[in-house]
Amino acid sequence: MSTDAKVRVAMSVNGRQVSAEVESRTLLIHYLRENLNLTGPHIGCDTSHCGACTVDLDGKSVKSCTVFAIQAEGGSVLTIEGMAAADGSLHPLQAAFHEHHGLQCGFCTPGMITRAHRLLQENPNPTEDEIRMGISGNICRCTGYQNIVKAISAAAETIAGLKKKEAAE
Repeated sequence: MSTDAKVRVAMSVNGRQVSAEVESRTLLIHYLRENLNLTGPHIGCDTSHCGACTVDLDGKSVKSCTVFAIQAEGGSVLTIEGMAAADGSLHPLQAAFHEHHGLQCGFCTPGMITRAHRLLQENPNPTEDEIRMGISGNICRCTGYQNIVKAISAAAETIAGLKKKEAAE
């Protein structure tokens, strides 16, 4: 029997308001996976070394295995499940990972794409070195980095083109 106190947490996850009563020691990754059934973020190492659990929290990439759910109270969380458009069309990053073979086993992919999303928010036109540095906290066990970098670079170009098109309209 747990002696950990229960607390109510409420936040926005992928644009939807959610809340639940959880033990105060509940990690964000477990809240997302167990309470919300969002299994995109993966539990890879439980030590913050691999990045498979990476999500966006209030405009920052975080490894959700090191953040308590209560720390996200009132915040906004984006997971891989929230990346696609409402009509189901893929986000440019998702499409680029598919097109440029930026995934092999797929285990790192949700965290890698979520991290790349934040990277492109911070630096819309990164060099190859900046991409490599930007994703350095996310490990691909299959060593597919070459295609991951190509995919992120291609997505950056696509996003820039979309923004240019929107500005012209």
